[in-house]
This record gives sequence, C-alpha cells and structure tokens, in this order.
Amino acid sequence: MPERAVSISLSDGNAVSGVIHAPAARAKRSGVAVVLGHGAGGDMHAPLLVDVARGLEDRGHTVLRFNFPYKELGRKAPDRREKLEAAYEAAIARLRKEKPERLVIGGKSMGGRIASLLAARAVPCDGVVFLGYPLHPAGKRDALRDEHLSAIKAPMLFLQGTRDPLCDLALLRPVLKRLGRRARLHVVEGGDHSLEVLKSAGRTRESVLAEIVTGIEGWRVKRVPAGKA
Repeated sequence: MPERAVSISLSDGNAVSGVIHAPAARAKRSGVAVVLGHGAGGDMHAPLLVDVARGLEDRGHTVLRFNFPYKELGRKAPDRREKLEAAYEAAIARLRKEKPERLVIGGKSMGGRIASLLAARAVPCDGVVFLGYPLHPAGKRDALRDEHLSAIKAPMLFLQGTRDPLCDLALLRPVLKRLGRRARLHVVEGGDHSLEVLKSAGRTRESVLAEIVTGIEGWRVKRVPAGKA
C-alpha cells in the first residue's frame, strides 16, 4: 500500500509528522480525502488509525494521519486546546494540497473532538467521523462534551463501542436525537473506547475493522458522495 511520509508546517514555525495514504493509480482515487487525528494517549501510529486509514485507502480515498505537537516531541500530556486545533488546521491545509473534491475530518477520541471543535466554528469540511467520541470523562457522566456539536452543519458519524467508559450510549442517544439527520450512530457491539472487542466475543480483530470501515463507507456514500460539492 502506498504510504508517504510528510512534514506538516505549523504556524509557530515548527512541524509535525504525517503519513498520507492514497491509491497509487490516480484513476482509482475517489476524490474524497480524510484527515484522522489520534487520541490523547496515542499517536499517529495507533493501530486503529493505521488500519482505518489503510481500509479507506482500499476504498479509493486519500487519508492523512498525523501527530499533534506534544506527541511529536515525545510528551505524554496533550497541548492546550488552541494548539491542538492549530495543528489540526495545519493538517487540513496539507491534505488540501492533494486537491480533493470532498474533505472529511475526524479521528480517535481527542482527535475526533478537536475535529468537531473546528467544524463547529465553520472550518470548511464535508463530514466528521468519530472513532469513539469522548462524550464525558470516565466516571463523570454529568460532564458532557456536547454543547458545540449543535453548531456543526456537516454530516456526522459516531462509531461507538458498547463498553466505552467515555461514552455512555444512553447519554449519547438523546444528544444525537437533538442533532437530527445530521448525525448517525454506528454501534460496535462489545467495543471499548478503541473499538476493540474482547476475545470472548468470538470475533476477530479483522472482522471488527471490516465493520468499522464498511460503516464509514456506507455513511460516506449517502452523506458525502464523491464528486464536487
């Protein structure tokens, strides 16, 4: 699979690493591009991000996964929100150099949340994909992170596991109901915050990943069709 390492320039003069996935033959490219940000505890090499990126590439899409600045420097604590948002915007700008017709943003946990904050303040995009949205901190079901979601005009897809301690589905469903047809929920039965299932579930990791990629593509076909907007 063609994977190309890139350097993403930031507004403060620094840079972060990224990897672009794209079908080798331009004729096989869909015109849809996807930016994926990583979660707070991982980086752009997190297995879920890598496998989803490769799966979407197989569907003809161009995908960029990238590091936030703190991970680029080997730090554990995430940067302040403004710095995370600026890095995500730089990643969007880098992927737009590939001249896609449609752009979807999103990511795993924190990466998806940062993408949603950008979409809420009208950073141009055609869709938002959440690979485990962190609706609330673990054990704090009364501290919902949902207020900004209503400001997002683009279609949204929430891929959530039933064992996710950061997203009680009973709390998420009313949020999505308020968002109306803009939001769609895909539940990964038995999935945790990384959408991984227990071995006792009798499912292979490959089958779960296939479900995730197929779920994204099914939503994409309906809500973010290929071709110019």
